[in-house]
Amino acid sequence: MNVNDLTYLINRPEAINGKQTIELETVLEEFPYFQSARAIHLKGLYNQNSFRYNQELKKTAAYTTDRSVLFEFITSEDFTSIQKAFLEEKEAAINEIIVNQYKIVVSDAVEVQPKANPLEQSILHSIQIAAPEAITEDEEVTVPTETEKTETIEEKLEIGKPLDFSKQEKHSFQEWLQLAKITPIQRENEAKSPEIDEEKKKKTELIDKFIESNPKIISVKNAPVTPINIEKSTQDNSYLMTETLAKVYLEQKKYQKAIQAYEILILKYPEKSSFFADRISDIRLLQQNNN
Repeated sequence: MNVNDLTYLINRPEAINGKQTIELETVLEEFPYFQSARAIHLKGLYNQNSFRYNQELKKTAAYTTDRSVLFEFITSEDFTSIQKAFLEEKEAAINEIIVNQYKIVVSDAVEVQPKANPLEQSILHSIQIAAPEAITEDEEVTVPTETEKTETIEEKLEIGKPLDFSKQEKHSFQEWLQLAKITPIQRENEAKSPEIDEEKKKKTELIDKFIESNPKIISVKNAPVTPINIEKSTQDNSYLMTETLAKVYLEQKKYQKAIQAYEILILKYPEKSSFFADRISDIRLLQQNNN
């Protein structure tokens, strides 16, 4: 990925495609503190509904000096809308799939079956209904394993799918950061190599110069660290409960908290009580399988 491509994506992060998302991973391996590249990479994973999105969101939060900026980005309309170009790319891939053409040949000689006697047909049908189904000794009954059961429940609960935070869910986002135990990574703590490769040094200088000249990007070196103050309140904060926060507890395997969250949501949204009750049942099954 060259500087022109990177500049374009920084100005239009919604335009990122699958290939560019992979290319950005190489950039991030070399420049882990390049926050803008991390944000764009995150958008690419979100577009693909990648199971890696939640983990990458944690990593991006760790490298972000101001988490409120990250929250504004992932809840913006540009981020949550999936770019048309990405959908067109998927459609093109589907269209490239080769479908085998089958030729239907009708034989000239058609065997004519003798017309069955209606009375005989009726008697045979009655015998078939009355006869019990015979089970042979060789027949095996497939019983799902515990692993298969767990995978089915996890799929039903949509575990691993990207967490969708809305602008009204800042508390849910902060709670997720706390549960995930994400602490900011300070650039000053980075181990200094005694010998820096000259080519890498040039690239670093180019990136730093690019960051300074682009008004949309905050330099990591000069940006103030804004800590998120999260205090656990003993008061009733049920009004803060959201479906996303319930999913956060689920992703962190806080099953009891997830159950309590859905119980609160049943009271908040009685019209969805059946859906939330099913969620609670599935979580309890998942809890049993993981014990």
